[in-house]
Amino acid sequence: MSALSFRWARLHELIAPEWHSVMAAREAVFIVEQNCPYQDADALDAQSWHLLGSVDGTLAAYLRVVDPGRKSVHAGVFYAEPSIGRVLTAAAFRGKGYGQQLMREGIAGCDRLYPGQGIRISAQSYLLAFYRALGFVALGDEYDEDGIPHFEMRRD
Repeated sequence: MSALSFRWARLHELIAPEWHSVMAAREAVFIVEQNCPYQDADALDAQSWHLLGSVDGTLAAYLRVVDPGRKSVHAGVFYAEPSIGRVLTAAAFRGKGYGQQLMREGIAGCDRLYPGQGIRISAQSYLLAFYRALGFVALGDEYDEDGIPHFEMRRD
């Protein structure tokens, strides 16, 4: 297995072909594969760090880290912590441990950028074990987000 080559960037630092690859991957996973029509590109993209994981120059995995105080999944309630979201591994790269590599880099990046703040996520319920293995703890009850069951999780 090859290691991912990581690039952290704010939206304005990404060049058009990079952002196109990100949006194509997000649409393929979250809209087409999960059959979930929703507004994927949102205002949070401009208030986030974007982590691109590539193999031989091809986007293999991606996540974004939304700045503290910006992410809300419950009306009027915003996460005080940074929030990791839009976590994906492109279909052609699955089963190789890239999701773990990506999340470890995402967690390390949050620790560097926002020391001592912890991390909060809105995790799809079927991925609870994946996130628990990375130190996240489920909070509260399951809820619906865009027609998919989720749990709020936090990592100190």
